[in-house]
Amino acid sequence: MNPRQILLLPGWQNSGPGHWQSLWQDQFGYTRVEQHDWLRPLRGDWIARLEDVVLSVDSPVVLVAHSLGCQLVTAWAQISKNTQRVQGALLVAPGDAERDALRALLPSWSPLVLNKLPFKSTLVVSSDDPYCTPARAARFASAWGSDLVAIGAAGHINADSGLGDWPQGQALLQTLIQS
Repeated sequence: MNPRQILLLPGWQNSGPGHWQSLWQDQFGYTRVEQHDWLRPLRGDWIARLEDVVLSVDSPVVLVAHSLGCQLVTAWAQISKNTQRVQGALLVAPGDAERDALRALLPSWSPLVLNKLPFKSTLVVSSDDPYCTPARAARFASAWGSDLVAIGAAGHINADSGLGDWPQGQALLQTLIQS
């Protein structure tokens, strides 16, 4: 698979230079889907941008989402007519925009989409993610039809988690690509 067909979908406020998504982009040449506004994410704008990028890349693509990027994948898949262009999705540390602390900051993301995804997906979760409880993450996995992979206490599975380029995540991505 061409590295440009791996689409990185950061969450709210983007992924900084020490985040595994940024390290993968630098190391492997994967494509980051740049959003117009990382600080005030509007669901409709983010969906439109993902649609544009999916259509600009040779099929198939694999989506690699973090945090609010996971919610982007489900919202996009609900309305797009181009989901057949997606081979699979690696969904990591899904942010729960319906949590009281986040709902007011991310109003366009409620209600969350809880439909089965039309492509294979793996949801990777941490037992101590401050933005999504394990029970809520398990509900997402069930609703989306995702394989659930719990990796223990790894916070929000981001740069603060000290994962570096996160080889375990890269292995999960390669398994998804080969399946």
